[in-house]
Amino acid sequence: MSRYNNGDMSRDKHQLVGNYSISQSLKESLHNEVAESEELDVLQKRMETRTIKHKESEYQARKFDRLQKEDDKANKKRPLRIEGKIEEAENKQLVKKRKSRWDVQSYQIPSATKTVDELIEQKSVTDEVPGMTSLRFFKPSDREHFAMTLEKRPLESLTEEEQKERALLVLLLKIKNGNAASRKAAMRTLTDKCLEFGPKLIFNHILPILLDKTLEDQERHLMIKVIDRILFKLGAETKPYVHQILVVVSPLLIDEDPMARTTGRDIISNLASACGLGTMITTLRADIDNEDEYIRNITSRTMAVVTKSFGVPNMLPFLKAVCHSTRSWRARHTGIKTFLQLNILLGVGILPYLAEIVECIGDGLLDEHTPVKIMTANTLASLAETSAPHGIEAFNYVLEPLWKGIRTHRSKVLAVFLKALGSIIPLMDPDYAGYYTEEVMRIVRREFNSPDDEMKKVVLLVLQKCCQTEGMTPKYLRDEIAPDFFKYFWNRRIALDLPINKLVTYTTVVLSEKLGCSFVVENLLQPLKNEAEPFRIMAIHAINRVVKQLGTAELSERQETRLIDALLIAFQEQKNYDPIVYQGFGTVALSLNTRMKPFLSAIISTILNLLKHKSQLARQIAADLCAILIPVIKNCNELEMLNKLNIILYESLGEIYPDVLGSIITAILNIVSVMDIEKIQPPINQILPTLTPILRNTHRKVQVSTIKLIGCIARRAPSYVSPKEWMRICFELLELLKSTNKAIRRSANSTFGEIAKAIGPQDVLIALLNNLKVQERQLRVCTAVAIGIVAETCGPYTVLPALMNEYKTPETNVQNGVLKALAFMFEYIGELAGDYVYVILPLLEDALIDRDLVHRQTASDVIKHLALNCQGTGHEDAFIHMLNLLMPNIFETSPHVIVRVLEGLESLGTTIGPGVYMNYLWGGLFHPAKSVRKAFWKAYNRAYIEEGDALVPYYPVNNTASIEIPELDIIL
Repeated sequence: MSRYNNGDMSRDKHQLVGNYSISQSLKESLHNEVAESEELDVLQKRMETRTIKHKESEYQARKFDRLQKEDDKANKKRPLRIEGKIEEAENKQLVKKRKSRWDVQSYQIPSATKTVDELIEQKSVTDEVPGMTSLRFFKPSDREHFAMTLEKRPLESLTEEEQKERALLVLLLKIKNGNAASRKAAMRTLTDKCLEFGPKLIFNHILPILLDKTLEDQERHLMIKVIDRILFKLGAETKPYVHQILVVVSPLLIDEDPMARTTGRDIISNLASACGLGTMITTLRADIDNEDEYIRNITSRTMAVVTKSFGVPNMLPFLKAVCHSTRSWRARHTGIKTFLQLNILLGVGILPYLAEIVECIGDGLLDEHTPVKIMTANTLASLAETSAPHGIEAFNYVLEPLWKGIRTHRSKVLAVFLKALGSIIPLMDPDYAGYYTEEVMRIVRREFNSPDDEMKKVVLLVLQKCCQTEGMTPKYLRDEIAPDFFKYFWNRRIALDLPINKLVTYTTVVLSEKLGCSFVVENLLQPLKNEAEPFRIMAIHAINRVVKQLGTAELSERQETRLIDALLIAFQEQKNYDPIVYQGFGTVALSLNTRMKPFLSAIISTILNLLKHKSQLARQIAADLCAILIPVIKNCNELEMLNKLNIILYESLGEIYPDVLGSIITAILNIVSVMDIEKIQPPINQILPTLTPILRNTHRKVQVSTIKLIGCIARRAPSYVSPKEWMRICFELLELLKSTNKAIRRSANSTFGEIAKAIGPQDVLIALLNNLKVQERQLRVCTAVAIGIVAETCGPYTVLPALMNEYKTPETNVQNGVLKALAFMFEYIGELAGDYVYVILPLLEDALIDRDLVHRQTASDVIKHLALNCQGTGHEDAFIHMLNLLMPNIFETSPHVIVRVLEGLESLGTTIGPGVYMNYLWGGLFHPAKSVRKAFWKAYNRAYIEEGDALVPYYPVNNTASIEIPELDIIL
């Protein structure tokens, strides 16, 4: 969007008004004045906050600036920034080649982090390590750990132990700093030889590297990967190093990255399997009552992983002893926290052990130390939520202490006790749940006006859970709970506290299920009209969700009028332009449907005023609300109003802000979708030519909306536009098939088919077939996709003759394009492909025996789609013929070709049945040549994975009576 505000005026090419030129000097002076004086508008500020540069932390920014200054100083160049003004070099926008969908590369692991690249540029690292050419870098900090690799002593002068140590360090250095190939080879060598090196030598070198503070995330990941690989090989020999390994690996359990946490859990699990239960308990025991909360937190998480690995019954006696420890309250705290983490890991799998666990931790509710009480209550709440709706019998043990606790405790302890009891109540029988709910509600009501935020959250959670029980009647809620709830939770202060704001909104939605839409809306009318915007937004969120869930059938006429009035006030007086305002308005309007008729003129008047607003965000939300209201206006039979809106929206197509333009086009699309084409104003033949230049706008929202609108016109009013204009649009859409955005490609695909259906496939097909002759690969692939779409929409019989005729052209590009188009066509048309198997067979036969690799690759793709769509249609003879031609390609080594060939073989195997297909494979599986065996085993393995059970009757069986299986001789 920023291209509209820079000095390049790149939009002039497509704007609807004329171009006027001014002198270059005047243009530059005007631009400089604007750059100095004018601030960014609201939309630009929003876009800027989404850029990567804006998200850069202060530390990164300072670091970059420092490095930039040092580079500038070294190169003796003037800095680009002078006294806060940006030089002309920064103002010039580079013209970038537009990316297409085929330019997108697959994800690759970066060979070095940004920091390492910067250090390499500053020559702070060196790759001059003796005898090693595959290193990407060698940091100064590596000298400490890999000093022996820098020594130039000959190998013969080293002792056997020193030689072994040097070999290990070389492997570790290759894994840590080497390129991808050397890293893989070193990892494989180290895994194979780890028993020769021994655990002492390996861990004495790996663990100090992992504890190095200068280690990058990628390097740490690689070193931990080494530990994971060698654990299986070393087995019980790792016992003396368990504590050191845990010191390094355990912090991963509290890492922000979920993948790092998963890796940490896997390594600890493998370590536990290798070392045994006794070693793990002995190692962890020392840290259970550590004074440092951080160490105890990690220890509890580690114990939870170990418990999951060995099984809860095996660890339960030890954890029971920890939870009842008399030596230290910290040990009890850690033991109870272990069960909390175990519950998170096991989920519903905790149910078989629930009674024992609750009994084990239940005494913590009566502990004299507050942290232990709080942790116990939190763990019980978590267990109850996980086991719902089962397990109430297990919690009988703790009901009495919890019940007494909520009457005697205050503050934080009361909050967690309430939370635990609130989680257990939904598990009870309706009678008991009703009694407990009524008693708990007295305390909950008392805490409604608590100033503590934590208490407010707990009260809301308990209210949500208790409200869903049968014992909580609508009358009790309406008379006893709702008045205080709306009094204490629906106020401005709550609206400014976002976490509690969301909780209050959700609780209101839960309460509305029993209170009814009418009661809730009545209580939210005042917040809707409040002068504080956050408070209004909060009320709209609640009304939006309540109306979606319950509808507006029970609202009285007076309430409807007051609700629309309040929503209109909120819509007009908004300053932050939150999308929920128009979304909530739209939800209510769609629910009221024809009852909206008396209010439409006032709403449309407000929308039209906002469409002329100077703020682009105001114009955008007005267009968005208009798009939502179109079906309602149609249902109210206000056709004149729709035409008036359409004219004004059409006149607004000159909008320069792409977000606003996208919303306007969406509104026009909705009008065209519901209006009678003959009565629409302005007429279709006036709307469509205006949309063609807008297609070149690169903004995603504009492109998707425009393509959908063109598709709608092609579907509903094809005759209103000349074939020449449709052809022009076809060529524009062909370019959009190269887009990197999937939504744009899908919209362009469907619209292309609609246009071909509207004007007939002949003209479109001639243009598309001509495109197959161009050199640009992207355009040829787009054309193949388009031909497939035309075949799907207009029928394969309209396209196939032309394609087969075009295949006669003795040009590789054209023939490949035809084969690719056939692949897309058979993929799209599905079961219709069965009618064209014998027709297409000679063409595929020619392609499969062609010398060109790409011919055979693409023909395999065609066969795959053809075979999968023709299972059980009786064309097995044709497919066996294709299999005879495709099977020799099993020895291809090109990665792209062999993947397609194997996919084609799999598809044919599925279609003709595993018996016939396996007859082609048996001979090659035990061939004397390794290269032949390898190719056939690859095909067999894929068949085994796909239909292993179906292969059983077809395995070759000797005539020996001892292995005769009579069941396999039965013919059904």
